[in-house]
Amino acid sequence: MKVPLLDLKAQFEGIKDEIMTVVEDVFDSQQFILGPRVEAFEKTVADYCGCKYAVGVSSGSDALLISLMAAGVGQGDLVITTPYTFFASAGCVARVGATPIFVDIDERTYNMDPEKLDRTLSALDDQYKSRIKAIMPIHLFGQCAEMEAILDTARNADMVVIEDAAQAIGAEYAFSDGSIKRAGSMGEYGCFSFFPSKNLGAFGDGGMVTTDREDHYEYLKIMRTHGASPKYYHAVIGGNFRLDALQAAILSVKLKYLDGWTGRRIENARLYRHLFQKKGLEEFLSPPLEKEKRHIYNQYVVRVKDRRDELKQFLNERGIGSEIYYPVPLHMQDCFKYLNYRPGDYPVSADAAAKTLALPIYPELSEEQIFYIVDIIDSFYKGF
Repeated sequence: MKVPLLDLKAQFEGIKDEIMTVVEDVFDSQQFILGPRVEAFEKTVADYCGCKYAVGVSSGSDALLISLMAAGVGQGDLVITTPYTFFASAGCVARVGATPIFVDIDERTYNMDPEKLDRTLSALDDQYKSRIKAIMPIHLFGQCAEMEAILDTARNADMVVIEDAAQAIGAEYAFSDGSIKRAGSMGEYGCFSFFPSKNLGAFGDGGMVTTDREDHYEYLKIMRTHGASPKYYHAVIGGNFRLDALQAAILSVKLKYLDGWTGRRIENARLYRHLFQKKGLEEFLSPPLEKEKRHIYNQYVVRVKDRRDELKQFLNERGIGSEIYYPVPLHMQDCFKYLNYRPGDYPVSADAAAKTLALPIYPELSEEQIFYIVDIIDSFYKGF
């Protein structure tokens, strides 16, 4: 049996007619850059995420980049984030001339550990601390970071919070007062990616920035068109960060199905957990922890206690796709050698890089396929 890590063709087959209709409409209009389709999609995403405003941009990476620029982060500034994530988080910090400061992750959720955040800040002198302009928590794999504590720390230190919600559209976080907020609605800026493999994926690159502040919204719109307002008059230097109308039209169709697809991912995750328990496989691997209100499972990442790479090869030989997110923590990437970090500086991130493995979780995954995956894992560890 073949089980890919992700099957976008299966998703497309179910919505093909709707997609082709809106694509043809865009072709007929010959309006491809911004316009009413982008504006309508922005409003829908803002409503979905529980925000007042949303600005469509060219990718998830550019969502982070334009948010940092809009927040005034630049040369000589510092931004706190985590080392166990996709490169864009720290890469965009470096691109604006700032320096990333890493905080290790919680071993159960893979998100920023608020206690380590506070310890990191306590260890800095006031002069160095004054250079920190922003905290960038990452809602990794589809689960919100522990935002209440992070927001409290940021508020006390007068730091902007830029949520990297690239993998977490629709994820929810419950505050101690009983209120529930969605990813991208808690910081000053929320950054989303519509890369094709995301839960809400475009037919190419695309991204979104959410915010509750009208001044941020207006400034982001100016920044995404080279800082021009009006056209050809540039008070600030921005960039070409526009979302295409074609992608907005496609994503508008797909957004209608997102909650249903998310529900299937959650059901698949529960079936995995049930089968792992039934077969006694939790001796060998740990399924993801559902700590926060709503985990949307952009990836289904297990922690393999031993022989992770051998298991991956074993699965591959039997037609099962898997992936390692992420094999090299950011503080150990060659491009960040100038930061002078050492291999042992962030042990939880290093352990996650060495022991985690993503299994198929996409909505069209059948129960039969999940049974097959778990049976193969069982045979790997029990030798039959």
